Amino acid sequence: MVAAGRDCGGYRVMDIAWRMAWLVLAGFLAACDASTLNRSETLNPSALTEPASDIARTFDDARVVLPRRRGQPPLVARMGDDALHRHLAGLPASWRFPTILYLHGCTGLGRIEPMTTLAQDGFAIIAPNSFARRFRPLQCRPSRQTGGENVFVFEFRLVEISYALHRMAALPWVDLDRLFLVGTSEGGVAAALYRGDEFLARVITQWTCNGAPFIRGLAAPPDEPVLAIVRRGDPWYHPSRTAAQEGHCGQFIGQRPRSRSLLVEGDDHHDIYGNAGAMRAIRDFLRDELLRAPGR
Repeated sequence: MVAAGRDCGGYRVMDIAWRMAWLVLAGFLAACDASTLNRSETLNPSALTEPASDIARTFDDARVVLPRRRGQPPLVARMGDDALHRHLAGLPASWRFPTILYLHGCTGLGRIEPMTTLAQDGFAIIAPNSFARRFRPLQCRPSRQTGGENVFVFEFRLVEISYALHRMAALPWVDLDRLFLVGTSEGGVAAALYRGDEFLARVITQWTCNGAPFIRGLAAPPDEPVLAIVRRGDPWYHPSRTAAQEGHCGQFIGQRPRSRSLLVEGDDHHDIYGNAGAMRAIRDFLRDELLRAPGR
């Protein structure tokens, strides 16, 4: 026997023992990493698990509004409805709609009329349902006209944009080169803060782009046109109810092309879609940007 630490053929036994231990540990870790990698590639993401996820539910339960032949009212359906599939089956195989991704406010979709009006201009509208999530608390209290609770909901809404784009990429009737983003109130916060460049233009309504650091500002690419519309005295943003949310998105538009911020008169309402001038401005803005789209 050789005592530990003694020289043995030019090597110390203790050195040999440590090296063997490290080799065994390295092999174990490599095997674990490979196993973990294989498991994650199999399960995340997975065609088997995605439909059961909360984020998938927001798109699966989306409201869809499509134009129809002249003289017919737009089709209003949910993403999985048979009526939607029948309508799409009757279109030419190469048909692609310019498409608006619409983000509802803090209590849900509300009135459908703004979307049907936009569909009359030739746009398809997809409105994910944030409340289709299993866990989806309110961020606002409508009875008090206040927000700012469960502020993680603002992150939910941003994820809903990127996930909707992921799902829209697989829809043959969506023209991915002619996408627009429209967000209202809480959805307007998400429309303002989304950093992607997938959209030709975006509309931010019923939001001021002001407030706490995590909701303040405008993150749209500097070359993307933006139209923002809010009521001048919107009660939701009065200093008695919120901190530093007065103002309008024009403070952040900068040198963006063909962009502006409109203030609608009226200090007792939050909604702007009932104002004829505001609705006309949205329609004109989207139609003008559509005409500028590549290939038009």
